[in-house]
Amino acid sequence: MDISKHIECLSQWPNHLAPGLPTIGALLLLATGGMVVGCKIWSFLRVILSLFVFPGKPLHSFGPPGSWAIVTGASDGLGKEFALQLARAKFNIVLVSRTESKLIALGEEITKQFPKVQTKTLAMDFSQNADEDYAALNELTSDLDVSILINNVGQSHSIPVPFAQTPASEMSNIITINCTGTLRVTQLFVPGMIQRRRGLILTMGSFGGLLPTPLLATYSGSKAFLQQWSTSLGSELAPHGIEVELVHAYLITSAMSKIRRASASIPTPRAFVRAVLSKIGRSGGSTAYAYSSSPYWSHGIMAWFLTSVMTPMNKIVISQNKSMHESIRKRALRKAEREAQKKST
Repeated sequence: MDISKHIECLSQWPNHLAPGLPTIGALLLLATGGMVVGCKIWSFLRVILSLFVFPGKPLHSFGPPGSWAIVTGASDGLGKEFALQLARAKFNIVLVSRTESKLIALGEEITKQFPKVQTKTLAMDFSQNADEDYAALNELTSDLDVSILINNVGQSHSIPVPFAQTPASEMSNIITINCTGTLRVTQLFVPGMIQRRRGLILTMGSFGGLLPTPLLATYSGSKAFLQQWSTSLGSELAPHGIEVELVHAYLITSAMSKIRRASASIPTPRAFVRAVLSKIGRSGGSTAYAYSSSPYWSHGIMAWFLTSVMTPMNKIVISQNKSMHESIRKRALRKAEREAQKKST
């Protein structure tokens, strides 16, 4: 028997049996491609359902009315709006930020709008990383039932800047405020939440931490750190009934973004915070990391697209991000030059 002829015959079997019939390899490729496309479609459907259909966990599942919420960076923008909306939900509020006069004014505003809600304030400069400030916060809250912690305090670069030109003080402040401050505050309140077996720790992230952001390198790195920390912390605390969530945000009208006009992709603090608090526990468009969320509808769709669709073209995304911030830097430098000229005349 000529074995070689049998082998040759078998190798030609599919086409000999039925010309035009796909080979097994082609079928496997087709099936794999179909599975990939199907997974992407299913992923997008989950995002749509999370953003527009399914509700989040109710706030009072983390603590009863009259328990306390801590809000850092509370005097302006998102922090102020978190405080107002949590007060509306009947939580008492501890307001922590740098400027005492703004904290007092916000406390009075909350008391006027919600007479049954109590407030406490602490003026604290997170960039100083002073032990006495954290001791004061611990003493102020030692006998309180703290159900919710909003880690909102943060700092970005004054304008987009190449890393090599970043002022040392700005670099230090970003890391100290965004990273060290967030960790130290959280560590004050985790033990009590573990003891009560309930609580919410919500930390403000950024698209700058979701994707590398040239010309905001230090800020981007600090937010990426918070992403990994929050995901790790979420896994640690889940068995204790504590919800941990890092919120990815694109641009919002605020003093930090220097944007005043809202649009479909740039919400007001009120609209953004409303979305966050109504979607606790839902991932929105943040499908890349556990214990993360991008709950505002346009931000969620963008987050999904950038992490699920554009990942193979990551260099393109980074290049576009770089070009955008180079343009912002040029405009900021021209504005600073005009203002300097006005002062000199």
